[in-house]
Amino acid sequence: MLIKKHIWIVNEYAGTPLYGMDYRNYYFAKEFVNRGCNVSIIGSSYSHLFRKYPMKKRENIDGIDFFWIKTFNYGESHSYKRVVKWFLFTFKLFFLSFVIKKPDVIIVSPMAPLSIFPLWIFSKLYKAKLVYEVKDIWPLTLVELKNLSERNPLVILLSICEKFAIKKSDIIVSNLKNYGQYLKNILNVNKPFIWISNGIDLQEIQNTEVLPDFIKNQIPKDKFTIGYTGTVGFANALDIFCEAAKLVSNDEDKLFIIVGQGQERNNLQNKYSNLKNLLFIDSIDKKQIQSMLALFDVCYIGLKKENLFKYGVSPNKLFEYMYSAKPILYAIESGKNNLIDIANCGICIEAENPRVIVDSIDKLYNMSENKRKFMGDNGKEYVLKYLTYEKLAQEYIDQVVNKI
Repeated sequence: MLIKKHIWIVNEYAGTPLYGMDYRNYYFAKEFVNRGCNVSIIGSSYSHLFRKYPMKKRENIDGIDFFWIKTFNYGESHSYKRVVKWFLFTFKLFFLSFVIKKPDVIIVSPMAPLSIFPLWIFSKLYKAKLVYEVKDIWPLTLVELKNLSERNPLVILLSICEKFAIKKSDIIVSNLKNYGQYLKNILNVNKPFIWISNGIDLQEIQNTEVLPDFIKNQIPKDKFTIGYTGTVGFANALDIFCEAAKLVSNDEDKLFIIVGQGQERNNLQNKYSNLKNLLFIDSIDKKQIQSMLALFDVCYIGLKKENLFKYGVSPNKLFEYMYSAKPILYAIESGKNNLIDIANCGICIEAENPRVIVDSIDKLYNMSENKRKFMGDNGKEYVLKYLTYEKLAQEYIDQVVNKI
């Protein structure tokens, strides 16, 4: 049973299917609304993840009240102006009380945890319960992926924010399955957390659009295709995927495909332009993803080999892959109990090793079609049973909203 409450969800990168990523907060909010809650999402008017930008300060989308805090266009994700925007967004949060009805629950769902300070104050002012939701571990992400020193002033500040958020929150939620190890081993904190994964919006994912012929015709029907869809960024280690293609460039039976855009796309496309077994395709609409995945024999996902990822990962593409019922080649060292092993829906391999990628592709290629189908069906069955946002939202309500 749901105790009806007004919930604030604060994430400067919160998005919608109309504007673009990040979608997690939208999906949960939509399900909370369906169960009778009032939900306000507070996000930024600009994100490098958006395809288009909100034109209003306030709007209602699918029953969710969105409040877009005016920030500025900082350009690409690696721009120093992005850090300035964090501070601006945090400062403007202090004025929320003038425009939004007081909350019963505040879910702080940031990337960088600066926003915890004004929201903690509001939680005290309104006697609201404070939930700190960890989707990325900051500042560890900056240290390992951006090579910033632990003595960097920004890293020190974010570390202070992180510890403050963990100490002051009533409940910690994370989509990282092994986040408890980070709390215990790195921060020396025994505070419990609740794992609530990302997943799929069943209504949305079933509303599939066909690919335009000019895209579909780029993919030969007589090749064994290994495909990736999503952001082409540094952390995704797609240079290793391209190196694997290079190792078997004379193999006419296999085709490596990268679908998407990102800061590394042009570099990779230029560097590996001579490979006939490597195909780059521009970003496609979210509704067309399943149509694209249907053309793959294997879905690939990888990340850099960093300690950061051993605490768990929850990329949206993973759940789309599982729903597609295709076997998954998982080149991520994300610790114990990863979903690929749990669901038995693919092969887990060492990160950043092109030779291992090639050997694993050969294994899948030589596998019977029925065995590959068995793996793929396992993934779809698992995601439908446990990882729809309808079921995850009920778990969120039972374990978080109604517990505080």
